[in-house]
Amino acid sequence: MAGNRRAARQIARILHSCSRKEKLPWHRVINREGRISLARQQGYDDQKELLINEGIIFDPSDKINLDHFLWHGHKV
Repeated sequence: MAGNRRAARQIARILHSCSRKEKLPWHRVINREGRISLARQQGYDDQKELLINEGIIFDPSDKINLDHFLWHGHKV
């Protein structure tokens, strides 16, 4: 939805760096495949835990079902 194949990782890192001060939901940014783009030991585990705490379900390959969980923007 961001318009760039690599945008999910960049946006998640930017939001993560500002998240404590601004309370931004950085952990909700995933890639177009329904996967977390951050590397392990660089926010991956934190992001997955936060998503699970919000009720997001991962399949055995750590993928999220985008048909069920994808946000389609605000409806006016």
